[in-house]
Amino acid sequence: MNIVERILEQVKSMPESDQTEVLDFVEYLKAKKGRKEEDSEWYRFSLDSAMRGIQEEPSPYGTHDIKEKFS
Repeated sequence: MNIVERILEQVKSMPESDQTEVLDFVEYLKAKKGRKEEDSEWYRFSLDSAMRGIQEEPSPYGTHDIKEKFS
């Protein structure tokens, strides 16, 4: 018996109010996963936008600006 069948068997034996709670929880998990994916996409987009063109900019600092040197 696979996991879906086991879950279904358990849910079928529950009162309808508990089945509703299970459904709410499943919908919550799906929404949470969707938000994580959206947040991750937004983070990448935001970071890419913020860093756009920065590699081409010359640095205003040189080695003479370093205060400490480590050996």
